Amino acid sequence: MTELVEKLYRTGDLTDAELSALITAEDDEAAELLKSRADEVRRKYYGTKVFLRGLIEISSYCKNDCLYCGIRRSSRDAERYRLTKEQILACCENGYSLGFRTFVMQGGEDAYFTDDIMVDIISEIRRRYPDCAITLSLGERSRESYRRMKEAGADRYLLRHEAASEKLYRKLHPAELSLENRKKCLFTLRELGYQVGAGFMVGAPFQTVDDLVCDLRFLQELQPQMIGIGPFIPHHSTPFADEKGGTLALTLRLLGIIRLMFPTVLLPATTALGTIAPNGRELGLMTGCNVVMPNLSPVMVRKKYDLYDNKICTGEEAAECRGCLQRRIESAGYTVASERGDPA
Repeated sequence: MTELVEKLYRTGDLTDAELSALITAEDDEAAELLKSRADEVRRKYYGTKVFLRGLIEISSYCKNDCLYCGIRRSSRDAERYRLTKEQILACCENGYSLGFRTFVMQGGEDAYFTDDIMVDIISEIRRRYPDCAITLSLGERSRESYRRMKEAGADRYLLRHEAASEKLYRKLHPAELSLENRKKCLFTLRELGYQVGAGFMVGAPFQTVDDLVCDLRFLQELQPQMIGIGPFIPHHSTPFADEKGGTLALTLRLLGIIRLMFPTVLLPATTALGTIAPNGRELGLMTGCNVVMPNLSPVMVRKKYDLYDNKICTGEEAAECRGCLQRRIESAGYTVASERGDPA
């Protein structure tokens, strides 16, 4: 398998059969080489810098009923909340003082946050923090909605496609959602000039190696500036409560593959990775990742943004969270960069 790692390192691509073989390979020597090559490539473009994204989880209301998600519409266990404009701005103020230069507003698809409300919030953040990047992760919206929010000052939009295979997408989502529209939204965002983030779950129920290859091919088509992947973690109140979660080994293998296929992409070491393994985020950083997303949300709502079970960092103040992550980043041999962290 080491020869496939070297070919991917040299050329940035493999055939479908070769990708399948590398994704499924349980080969310690190949895993170590993949980690080493991925780290070499990220250092070529980003040095030892790790970019911080201050995450503000603005709403746990969602109109969708995705089968894997803890805040799905039909969940009776979900605790619902919405942050006010004042609370969101307070999170930004706190984050700015801690050195964050990117704010990520993430939430369920909540009809309360209309275009007018979002434009007002985005415009005020842009006015107060002109040197910061504003990232949104609010699901599927209309082209006009995306356009208005971009004109108000939003820079980036994260919309994980979750599964690029139609067959798998159908098994993970309710009938009213469509992969076609998800992809359309991503291409619309790109056309409007956003820095775009896509991504998928690793180890989702029913997922095959062919599905993972399909995800990688879709990402090649889209060419996003950020790719967010993380292990599937079951939530106790969803139809997938008893399914197995994604593994650390497979997630790390895919992170390394993605770094070699997309050398300049912004690649987060996710909270989910840190949830399934105590040193998961550090291992992610050592396998090509260069972004972490500490939580700026008020502590009182963190446990309510309950996408999957056993989520870490739900009880920490933002300053504690940042300090903890800085120590972890430095222990892995990297440095925290207090800057917007745009793509190379």
